[in-house]
Amino acid sequence: MTSMPLYQQITVIAICAVVTIATRVVPFLIFKPDKPLPPYMEYLGKVLPGAVFGMIVVYCLRNTPVCKYPYGIPEIIGIVVTVAVHLYKKNMMISMVAGTIVYMISVQVIFT
Repeated sequence: MTSMPLYQQITVIAICAVVTIATRVVPFLIFKPDKPLPPYMEYLGKVLPGAVFGMIVVYCLRNTPVCKYPYGIPEIIGIVVTVAVHLYKKNMMISMVAGTIVYMISVQVIFT
């Protein structure tokens, strides 16, 4: 395995840093705080979080083997725990962490 020369590594890191900073600064340059957001931006702010979460769920479940052991049971348990904790706590981060922990325990301990 070959590695990049030092100057290429520095260049890649610098480009990543500039792009990351730009993606955080540009919205503040485009949308001024004293003006209201355009309606389409308000709409995107409402629908995109749920759409992204839905895409993550589909991505994570796309290769779930439902025709052989463990038949997708650990995934179902993880989803049920995630939904239950979210309905109880109304906190997406806590519910995702709880579902992930339960899924990992079920995969590594219960369904081995």
